[in-house]
Amino acid sequence: MLENRTRLLLILSQDLLDQARVIAGRATTVLKLPVSLQIVLRALIWVGLRRRSYPELFANIESQAKAVRQKRSRAPRGWGRQLPSENQSAKRLPEC
Repeated sequence: MLENRTRLLLILSQDLLDQARVIAGRATTVLKLPVSLQIVLRALIWVGLRRRSYPELFANIESQAKAVRQKRSRAPRGWGRQLPSENQSAKRLPEC
């Protein structure tokens, strides 16, 4: 199942994280196996991607995309990576 792995940074609200922890706890109790938060999140993503009904999924995607756009529009310009100027990158050591 995990022969082709990729790393992913996932940012979740504390509420969603707590809900996933509850699911992990219940699964651990029912299955009598240790179930990690990572296993739960992977399963939720896998099941979510296999769903045939997408209206709720696309509504969620739209609301998140709008929130990101709104947040970025409020951010000051120039917050991204800045390249060093020629003077800074061409610094030379003093000659002895």
